[in-house]
Amino acid sequence: WETCWFKVELSIPPAWAGQEVHFVWESDGEGMVWRDAQPVQGFTKEGEKTSYILTRSLKELEPHSLTLYVELACNGLFGAGKGSMIAPPDPDRRVTLSRAELVVFNRDVYELLVDLEILLDMAQVLGEENQRSFQALYVANQMVNVCDVMDPSTFPAARGLAAAIFSQRNGESQHTIHAMGHCHIDSAWLWPYEETIRKCARSWVTVVHLMEHNPELTFACSQLGLIPVLWQAQQFEWVRSWYPGLYARIRDFVAKGQFIPVGGTWVEMDGNLPSGESMVRQFLQGQRFFQEQFGQICSEFWLPDTFGYSAQLPQLMRGCGIRRFLTQKLSWNLVNSFPHHTFFWEGIDGSQVLTHFPPGDSYGMHGRVEEMLKTVKNNKDKGRVNHSAFLFGFGDGGGGPTQKMLDRMKRMSDTDGLPRVQISTPDQLFSVLEKESSQLCTWVGELFLELHNGTYTTQAQIKKGNRECERILHDVEVLSTLAVAQDSVFQYPASQLQRLWRLLLLNQFHDVLPGSCIQLVVEDALQYYTEIRRAGTRLREEAVQSLCRDLLQPQARSTQSTLVLNTLPWERTEVISRPGPDGTETLALVTVPSMGYAVLQEPLLPPQPVAVRKQEDGSITMENGVIAVCLDTMGHLTSLRRLDTEREAVLDGCYANQFALFDDIPLYWDAWDVMDYHLETRKPVTTLLKPLEITLAGGLRGSVRFSLQVGKSSTLTQEIILDAMCPYLRFLTQVEWKEAHKFLKVEFPVQVRSTNATYEIQFGHLQRPTHWNTSWDWARFEVWAHKWLDLSEHGFGVALLNDCKYGASAHRNILSLSL
Repeated sequence: WETCWFKVELSIPPAWAGQEVHFVWESDGEGMVWRDAQPVQGFTKEGEKTSYILTRSLKELEPHSLTLYVELACNGLFGAGKGSMIAPPDPDRRVTLSRAELVVFNRDVYELLVDLEILLDMAQVLGEENQRSFQALYVANQMVNVCDVMDPSTFPAARGLAAAIFSQRNGESQHTIHAMGHCHIDSAWLWPYEETIRKCARSWVTVVHLMEHNPELTFACSQLGLIPVLWQAQQFEWVRSWYPGLYARIRDFVAKGQFIPVGGTWVEMDGNLPSGESMVRQFLQGQRFFQEQFGQICSEFWLPDTFGYSAQLPQLMRGCGIRRFLTQKLSWNLVNSFPHHTFFWEGIDGSQVLTHFPPGDSYGMHGRVEEMLKTVKNNKDKGRVNHSAFLFGFGDGGGGPTQKMLDRMKRMSDTDGLPRVQISTPDQLFSVLEKESSQLCTWVGELFLELHNGTYTTQAQIKKGNRECERILHDVEVLSTLAVAQDSVFQYPASQLQRLWRLLLLNQFHDVLPGSCIQLVVEDALQYYTEIRRAGTRLREEAVQSLCRDLLQPQARSTQSTLVLNTLPWERTEVISRPGPDGTETLALVTVPSMGYAVLQEPLLPPQPVAVRKQEDGSITMENGVIAVCLDTMGHLTSLRRLDTEREAVLDGCYANQFALFDDIPLYWDAWDVMDYHLETRKPVTTLLKPLEITLAGGLRGSVRFSLQVGKSSTLTQEIILDAMCPYLRFLTQVEWKEAHKFLKVEFPVQVRSTNATYEIQFGHLQRPTHWNTSWDWARFEVWAHKWLDLSEHGFGVALLNDCKYGASAHRNILSLSL
């Protein structure tokens, strides 16, 4: 990730007068050329950008000598993986500069080659049954006959033959492709956040350079123009801070309607794992940024590369002023082909958004004939709509559109035998689709990606950090709001909260929160969580001091008392731990009202204390008047009963709290995937290190502890806790994980029969089948949930709650949490 700088002193020979002169730079590292202290173009061999145009026709009065600077990064377009794109970065990687030359560019030869490329593609791809295939082939053959490569005067005649076939027009019924320049840049993935800042500059300055050197293109939304599409407010903010000159040029093109901000979120976040409040903040921060910087909010949500889409998103989009949605990721489904490309997507509350998947199933097209024909052929909504999107430009690692892509599509704008191709805008596309929408189908519920299920669990510390920081920021805002309402002097920490929220939202990017990123990114992310915890804890304490100042004064407390706050919107009665007079922790039972506080002086006495008893066979029972449990020496839950019904929850002859280890060897995407065949490798964890023992003997709390060996080298220690009056059992689990290509889960077989299990999602819940009747069912062998999943039948059910996990499953009557 080092950056090297080259000073390049150029002297163009006077003999090249009237010629188009390029500076050619080829290396296996990404680069950017600077001129007059400003970035002017990116270089990337993988992105087909290896030359910078110095002059299109060298004039006598033009400077023939000039100085450029090239910033060369020691990484390629897709990072620096050792032997494989998704392998860890190679610390010994060397970057080679292979060419640095001044050259004369023959524009006539280039145009002739593009003509021939299009004709030959038509001949090959249209097929023998299509007469246009033969017409293209014969015209290409005539061009070769006419053209003498040593005699440039023959070129116009050859080009005239190509122009004649390109000018033969389509019929009115032909499909229209809306081509939009695109430059998908992952905010962090195979490179750290800091490298993304340079990637943005390299890609976007090239886009601006293209706009400035295509004067025949009018870049307004409704006219022909090159439209690079950007969606992440965080990336705009980086460029604004680091490259103000470039940012000013971008703003000019935004004002002209060429550089179109779409998406409306702070980053292109994961579509499943962020909480409902986090998703709202993604839209809030993104839309606010676009409004402040560009005077407009986004009308389209643009999320082409995340790993599935929550059923709550349509409602959130509509609430944030967005009625249109574009993605293409479901084309990656491993099992089932999604049945639509243009449809209405309906969320859990009935909200609908017009949704479009580019039928070419990519956001990185190159403007080739084959891609245009695939876009038409692949469209699953033929007859319902006659327009579709075509996103062209190098992506993922940046890069964006090239001049050649544009030149290819100019020749296909309205050519018989090919779909119509027009440079367009998202608004233009969706406006046409809205007019054609009367026959569209509706998809209800989540857009589940049948791939990358492992991202619900990969990098446990990132998952834990996300959930904890979401909770901290919630508490800070609740307490600060109450403090403002009560204390006119208290200043609501808006700017500090915005900074912390933006850090959290950044870490929710779709390769960071899922864990599908390199170690450097993980280290950055964990550092950001540490900062949110530190600053959030301080803000929370400041709000509590203001809110409860009088209650915290020593004179206000005649006896030893504890102030207990409840930041949740319901009354809670729980056992808490508080410091005693001698500094030791003591337990107390307390009831605290919704969004309120209680001063604890004399603790409540439970109607029935927790009783913990060890049986002759080594098993231990715990009971608190609400539930009764029995655990064997391995820590298995052999019985769980509600005492008011005496209904047994654990399936007869089975163990709940059963840890199981699976092989985890996916086909390719190591950090992303867990394949269905991993279920065939299940091995119960049976090696006991420390048998079950009582750690708290009862009263307000009973607890037991045990330890297991997991796999070859890992250990697991778990404390199981039952509190007075508590209707649930708590499991505090600590794993020292040293396994590779293994997957640890905990299972709870229960005496409940239901064809559907219920999972918490953002601001609601979702039901998924517990059977594998169809391919759509069994493709969901591993799913995501937030804080709980539940299996219920009439009058009875069991729920499995968690504080930092997302991967889960419910097959038949077994609830499973992925650890």
